[in-house]
Amino acid sequence: MVRRPPRSTLDRSSAASDVYKRQSLTPAKAIDLLKEGNKRFVNNLKVNRNLLQQVNETSGGQYPLAVVLSCIDSRTSAELIFDQGLGDIFSVRIAGNIINEDILGSMEFACKVAGAKALVVLGHSKCGAVKGACDHVELGNLTNLLSKLQPAVYAEKTVTTDRTSANDEFVEKVATLNVKMAMHQIHDKSTILNAMILKGEIAIIGGMYNVETGVVEFYEE
Repeated sequence: MVRRPPRSTLDRSSAASDVYKRQSLTPAKAIDLLKEGNKRFVNNLKVNRNLLQQVNETSGGQYPLAVVLSCIDSRTSAELIFDQGLGDIFSVRIAGNIINEDILGSMEFACKVAGAKALVVLGHSKCGAVKGACDHVELGNLTNLLSKLQPAVYAEKTVTTDRTSANDEFVEKVATLNVKMAMHQIHDKSTILNAMILKGEIAIIGGMYNVETGVVEFYEE
């Protein structure tokens, strides 16, 4: 018999409202809420949310607890993976969860202006963009996007043979490096976000979503 969480947990409308008001959250607690949400997702114990009620609750403003950079892959919706509701997170999605100026600007808005407490860079297993970078694919505008993944391909030195998308080990190692390098780019390329991190105003964390299990493995800085 599956043991369900207390009703008060299941029925709260969102992590950004009710007892978990964002204004009272620390960056560490915001990350804990995402981790707890992923555990609920994996165990199929999702919070029972009234989405129409959340539309009304967020009509006057938004108070997301975190901004999540993830891939456009259809299996990697951050709201579902972390069991969050309408208005709970800023979701930034682009193939290969890469960093560029527009994404950094979006993150700066989310954290400095709108008050998000945590910044998550989320990669995933079996990533098509990473596979394309491993194979040095060139295709229209995708060519330039994949070039932003190449540093991770070249930085991975432990795999010396079959450095292509056919080698699952190589692909996953490149995907992990890509997440960690993106985190460093956020520090290096955004003075605003870097200062907020150093002051403890926000936290940054990386993670890898497993498309087979639904589990997010987190990488501490």
